[in-house]
Amino acid sequence: MFSRHATPSQAKPDKYQSSPQRRGKRFRNMAPKPTEGLAKMLRITWNMLFKKPAGTHPSGSIPLRTLTRAQLEAAPERSLYRLGHSTMLIKLRGGYWLTDPVFSERASPFTWMGPKRFHQPPIALHELPLLRGIILSHDHYDHLDRWSIEQLAATTDVFLTPLGVGDRLIEWGVDAAKVHQLDWWQGIEIDGLRMTAAPAQHFSGRTPFDGNSTLWASWAIFDDDLRVFFSGDTGYFEGFKTIGEKLGPFDITLMETGAYDAQWPYVHMQPEQTLQAHKDLRGHWLMPVHNGTFDLAMHRWEEPFERIAMLALENNIPLATPRMGERLDLASPHAGERWWRETERASATHWESAMSVK
Repeated sequence: MFSRHATPSQAKPDKYQSSPQRRGKRFRNMAPKPTEGLAKMLRITWNMLFKKPAGTHPSGSIPLRTLTRAQLEAAPERSLYRLGHSTMLIKLRGGYWLTDPVFSERASPFTWMGPKRFHQPPIALHELPLLRGIILSHDHYDHLDRWSIEQLAATTDVFLTPLGVGDRLIEWGVDAAKVHQLDWWQGIEIDGLRMTAAPAQHFSGRTPFDGNSTLWASWAIFDDDLRVFFSGDTGYFEGFKTIGEKLGPFDITLMETGAYDAQWPYVHMQPEQTLQAHKDLRGHWLMPVHNGTFDLAMHRWEEPFERIAMLALENNIPLATPRMGERLDLASPHAGERWWRETERASATHWESAMSVK
């Protein structure tokens, strides 16, 4: 008779047990997460489902700059295109790098329910040029889209992931030889580019049963004198100062600014914290991301743009706000327009009044 339970000698070894971020079978943050309890989680779920305020969706169409493969292939070096949420296409050393690709209609395990896109991607997934690599921050559905990965698996040379996330890709059919899994502070050099996985304060999981089984990370990208920081998802924590000291200063930071709420301060930053994190990183230009594509919180959809714009102005920090699909020159960024006001004219009046008071 065979036992259903593995003996210690039969148990599958934990290949990530040597990671300083690992405790038991789970990863952890640098700062312990406050105890929240079931009651708080149920309250958040109830509020998200039944107490959504008005304005979390745009009332009109979001303006896009549509793209073609020919345009991208002709683009100069160090071009960045924001395709939505935290998906950025970056051209470096003749290769194209994609962060957290999500091209599906919904950021959800289901095709029929869950957060639906406010806008289509500026370019269809099948129109993308061949990719030198994909950089992933963690495994949540609004950052790791299985359908997108499966479609891009054959046309992408390299996948860079935090520990454990790459295992999911391999399970989905990505060639294991293409996958590089990094712990915090580990780096890799490809085509003369250096990419380093850095700490973040977040969590992971794609089901109720696999929480924190994979690691989450921010990323520092170096191209000779160009330094780019991509935050992934994170709450504010002391680690930003350490990253700034070890890897900064950064020419531009692509910083999470959206899907925040007072109910979950540990895992997402308020705009004031985004600005402080940018300062901690010793960043120059700030580009707010993780906004404008999905309804993932309780704030008005345009609020992250308005709040960070006011804060950047007050603190004399250069802010880049390209439209979805608009080219940003990483070597010489431009401020961009307040394009979100084209969608929400009524709310623009509110924010202009707020700024005039200041």
